[in-house]
Amino acid sequence: MDKNLLIADFVRNKRTKAGLTQVELAAKSGVGLRLVRDIEQGKQSFRTDAVNKVLKLFGACLGPVNLPRN
Repeated sequence: MDKNLLIADFVRNKRTKAGLTQVELAAKSGVGLRLVRDIEQGKQSFRTDAVNKVLKLFGACLGPVNLPRN
């Protein structure tokens, strides 16, 4: 499964449940509207500190994830 889509879905779902627009989420997290839109559209490359500003509002942050070994 695409990890970027997981982040996109997480942010979109949390934002919607919180009753926030993309503009409001950007303002509350101190990032630009374009970043919020890019996250929700599943863009593949971001600065982790910028994404963490958004995730922090929802009690989350980026971190290492163990990959399955084949």
